Amino acid sequence: MDNTVVNRRTLLKKAAAVYGAMQVVRGASGPTKPMRLGGPIFVKSDDPAVLAQAHKDLGYRAAYAPGDLAVKDSNRIAAVAKEFAARDVTIAEVGAWKNMLDPDAEKRRQNLDYVTERLALAEVLGARNCVDIAGSFNPAVWFGQDAKNLGKEFFEATVENCRKVIDSVNPKRACFTIEMMPWALPSTPDEYLALIKAVDRKAFGVHLDVCNTMSSPSRLYNNGAVIHECFTKLGPWIISCHAKDLQWGPGYQVNIQEVIPGTGLIDYKTYLRDLSQLPIDAPLMLEHLHNEAEYTQGRQYIQGVARSLGLSFGTVIA
Repeated sequence: MDNTVVNRRTLLKKAAAVYGAMQVVRGASGPTKPMRLGGPIFVKSDDPAVLAQAHKDLGYRAAYAPGDLAVKDSNRIAAVAKEFAARDVTIAEVGAWKNMLDPDAEKRRQNLDYVTERLALAEVLGARNCVDIAGSFNPAVWFGQDAKNLGKEFFEATVENCRKVIDSVNPKRACFTIEMMPWALPSTPDEYLALIKAVDRKAFGVHLDVCNTMSSPSRLYNNGAVIHECFTKLGPWIISCHAKDLQWGPGYQVNIQEVIPGTGLIDYKTYLRDLSQLPIDAPLMLEHLHNEAEYTQGRQYIQGVARSLGLSFGTVIA
């Protein structure tokens, strides 16, 4: 296997062993290894070489898995893995994005089958992780709010689901991860730690979306401290991250809206410092923007913050 494909067990063992050193070097000038930035591209092609080069041309060293891939597509999977590795572009994640806790039993079963297949794809592709959210008991919106999303039943069902998905695939390279959510477990680093302990599988990791844990004014206004808490507590298990930003929306009630990185309140200096000091090069992936221009603006902002800190994403873009 190409050396750009990261062995999951080696990564996690190394992370657990050396992550404590991160706090010692927080004042250092920067890491010896560059970070990895990635995001969607807007090149229309089925050629893996063209797609991989399009990422490199933007300064990306990480990518989302091409959306047309399936486990059965062995030849295309091999071609994608080869061309992306040749350009040092890591496949960061295979998205699952199905409700593993759908109130309808048959839909839940189908969704779990789909998520399991996506983890299997991540494994054969050599992606860092397959990512989903825990789900929701909301019958109408798969990620929607529901009072039971913060209860014992939700937690125990999520533990069962994560174990079932992982045990069905038994991955050796890819991890299965879920995101924290503002209105569902896990919503904080401590809740995620409890989930990691309960799932008790080496293939279970953390996909960190710091914006998803900014669920109150106090957390948003002090987001630098919240971000550092996430890395301090979850660092040994972080496999990849998402890049967004948050700003206040209109109205009298709390209304926190996603915006282009650099136009909101998220402390990207803290985010990138802590990301750079992980023992692995966990990819940072832009998401949820509306068009190519917004992704360009967000990418350039993040690249600029990195340069201001003396940090590197491993490529030089004019």
